[in-house]
Amino acid sequence: MSEQHYLELCEKPVQFEHASNVNNVFFDEANKQVFAVRSGGATGVVVKGPDDKNSVAFRMDDKGEVKCIKFSIGNKILAVQRTLKSVVFPDKRSLKLLKSQSINVNWYQYCPETTVILLSTTVQGNILQPFAFRNGTMSKMSKFEIELPVVPKPAKLSLSERDIAMATIYGQLYVMYLKHHSKTANSPSAEVVLYHLPREGACKKSHVLKLNTTGKFALNIVDNLVVVHHQSSQTSMIFDIKLKEPDCAVNTHQPVLPARSIHPYRIPKLKVYILQFSVLTWTLTVPPDSSSWSVFQPDIIISASEGYLWYLQVKLTPTVNLLQDKGKLMDFLLRRRDCKMVILSVCSQILEGGEKGSLPVVATVFDKLNQVYKEYLEAEQSYAAMESGPSRGGAAQKRPVRTQAVIDQSDMYTHVLSSFTEGKGVSHKFIIAVLMEYIRSLNQFQITVQHYLYELVIKMLVQHNLFYMLHQFLQYHVLSDSKPLACLLLSLESTYPPAHQLSLDMLKRLSTANDEIVEVLLSKQQVLGALRFIRSVGGHDNVSARKFLDAARQTGDQMLFYTVFRSFQQRNQRLRGSPSFNPGKNTDEDTQVHETLKINRSRIIQPQI
Repeated sequence: MSEQHYLELCEKPVQFEHASNVNNVFFDEANKQVFAVRSGGATGVVVKGPDDKNSVAFRMDDKGEVKCIKFSIGNKILAVQRTLKSVVFPDKRSLKLLKSQSINVNWYQYCPETTVILLSTTVQGNILQPFAFRNGTMSKMSKFEIELPVVPKPAKLSLSERDIAMATIYGQLYVMYLKHHSKTANSPSAEVVLYHLPREGACKKSHVLKLNTTGKFALNIVDNLVVVHHQSSQTSMIFDIKLKEPDCAVNTHQPVLPARSIHPYRIPKLKVYILQFSVLTWTLTVPPDSSSWSVFQPDIIISASEGYLWYLQVKLTPTVNLLQDKGKLMDFLLRRRDCKMVILSVCSQILEGGEKGSLPVVATVFDKLNQVYKEYLEAEQSYAAMESGPSRGGAAQKRPVRTQAVIDQSDMYTHVLSSFTEGKGVSHKFIIAVLMEYIRSLNQFQITVQHYLYELVIKMLVQHNLFYMLHQFLQYHVLSDSKPLACLLLSLESTYPPAHQLSLDMLKRLSTANDEIVEVLLSKQQVLGALRFIRSVGGHDNVSARKFLDAARQTGDQMLFYTVFRSFQQRNQRLRGSPSFNPGKNTDEDTQVHETLKINRSRIIQPQI
């Protein structure tokens, strides 16, 4: 039943010596490192991070129980806390006080990704004061109040550290508050309230995630999704704050998908474990023992008793059948990291359903894909314009990153439309309608349609003898003019004779395809027609006589050859004052042929060109 689990633990966890009576385990959220400290460090300290190359092992004197241990960024300085009021640095250089603040603090939380610390103040603890650290300086940010479900009387500490977490979601810092309503409240179900905390300006309540249940919870952030783990049901829910109503001050969200358990993970030499939730942390049950799991931001789960650190991951494939609204599903998938192949499979799935997929749904999906595609193209064009323009001061513009959400025409053609047009069991009318819908969407977003998409349409029309429709599409420019399309029409002449003239008309409209038109006419032995056309566009003086003479010779028509030869002699006389050709291959042979023809010219009626 793995298709039902949309959350899983990473395949290659970080492994460390499990917690025991002689080995204590600590986790540093900033460096994402696990410290295994044996006998207070006397018999060894092993530090492991997400990359095995960063593993560090050393020993230190046993000066008592270690309460906390961490490295500075880059593992340059080690900090060890053994008492409530002191921290020891092995580095011998002195510390310097840069700035101090006098605040009564109940507890604090620190977000290493944004270098923001959050302090709980006042008696109830619900006035939070954030500080930001940058380049060795500390700046005070706007304080804000967390709305408590019940105001206690008399006042007492009511906001717990375990109910607050900080995380970056879609590039913005949020304070997440796990709000438990009292049983007497109108809505006893718990909810997660998100407060947007900008670097400058006031912190505002922006999102409410409805959990629709009560109990104990833990929070993770995975691929910009808020994951809420629930104890008693042993399941997890996911929320996407981008799936919201427009222009709402505070957006209320329901879970994107039905609650599901995390996919079971097999520990070597042990049976499949069962996920449970203890008073404060997840627990891993491997009979006969049970030990706790710890959840860290943004996406880390640690089992100290088993010696494993996992990263939580989202599996997109199972979400496809759990989210029935295809427009909402596409919005959800487009914001995920590894989404391309899943999105393309959804498109194929919708189309393979035939008319059941309904054209409006198909149109909605195409529009959502092409909106992202267009935004990327515009960003690329803007970057190219900046690069090619005059040098300007200021920071250099970064080249836009092409994410997997950018589904271009080549992707759709290769993975979806090409196989769709060759499939059986779907009416050709629906296939043509789908192709035209995709072209319509591209045009709506002012994206130049690639010729191979038009070729798919024409192929379907010809295959089912819908020539009248093809003629209309071309006549009303539903299929945009292009040289490849004109060449394709030429190839259809034997099946549909009017295609030849349609091709020529298209090439003429392009105005940059004069050479192609001449080649087409000469290939059809319409030599005089080619001469008339090249004169009409003012290219007669520069065109190669050799090409026309060869074409005239291949017709076997002596009168035609004589006419063409005389035409170029007259051009030479006008341009150079002499009818002679420049010396070149076959020139003498052409002249001899022409002289032979002159003998009988009294019997030749020269065609008009």
